[in-house]
Amino acid sequence: MKLISYLEEERDRLGVLINDLVYDMEVLHPDLPTSMSMFLNYWEDMFPVAQAGEMMLREGSRTSSKGMPISNVQLLAPVPLPTSCRDGYAFRQHVAAARRNRGVQMIPEFDQFPVFYFTNPHSVQGPGEVNCMPDHLEKLDFELEAAIVICKHGRNISAEEADEYIGGLMIMNDLSARRLQTEEMLLNLGPAKGKDFATTIGPWLVTLDDLEQFVVPPKEGHVGKRWNLSMRCYVNDRQVSEGNLADMDWTFAEIIERASYGVNLFPGDVIGSGTVGTGCFLELNGTGKLVDPNYPEQWLLAGDVVELEVEHLGKLSNTIVAEETDWSLFKKKKI
Repeated sequence: MKLISYLEEERDRLGVLINDLVYDMEVLHPDLPTSMSMFLNYWEDMFPVAQAGEMMLREGSRTSSKGMPISNVQLLAPVPLPTSCRDGYAFRQHVAAARRNRGVQMIPEFDQFPVFYFTNPHSVQGPGEVNCMPDHLEKLDFELEAAIVICKHGRNISAEEADEYIGGLMIMNDLSARRLQTEEMLLNLGPAKGKDFATTIGPWLVTLDDLEQFVVPPKEGHVGKRWNLSMRCYVNDRQVSEGNLADMDWTFAEIIERASYGVNLFPGDVIGSGTVGTGCFLELNGTGKLVDPNYPEQWLLAGDVVELEVEHLGKLSNTIVAEETDWSLFKKKKI
């Protein structure tokens, strides 16, 4: 099932995508919640009802003229108001390449436990324009990722049980202002302003029952599901990155286990995978310069269209927009 949040009369509504038509949840069943937040909070009771209603529409045993062409719908983030947003560091290939490019050895702690950072849930948005301040456009980067959303409350969740807490998968672009990020992380605290201005997710949430054919076992020594889904990034229709979600070393289940240790996870919490190998300009530029010191760096510019595509999860498209201001934190530096 592909769940979509969309804007109607200045309010977010929840629908399901069937053959390029969006059906409001009330079409599937009048008792279903009409927002993603409410749906996630009553997931265990409501998801089977939604599944049954979708199946009847697909099979034709229930007909409706209320399907809206997806091209006529204003898409929001599938989870418009996340209760929190964490981002992991699950791909060894990306971590190793980034460290190699900086001239430092691979950190052994990567293989001991999964890590994550908190980002700003109020800056999460869906497809469309992303407004950037001047400092954000100093080495602005994409990050090709997937994300999950938690669908039931839990605490001290074991990795062996954690997949039961995943409502579905969606694409995530962890947009990064690299100059801000590099400067502030010299203080060993962060990332902060280099990350908190925008994170995009979408275009819809694909539930796990719709992804069974893509499930593969975890890597040796790990626990939880992985999904064999190809991943690509395009900037202005030119492919710049390619990877696969099955390359995750740490699984979402293992990240959930660590995140929930002594902590309550709630329906609506979003957790990203971290960047797939080759999944950002920072890594690509570093690798290019190792081969050729004159390699021209690439960064996102105002007006660029960034499209992240993940097999069966859709395509998340965002346009970079420069805010009309010259206000800069860099100009306020003491030295």
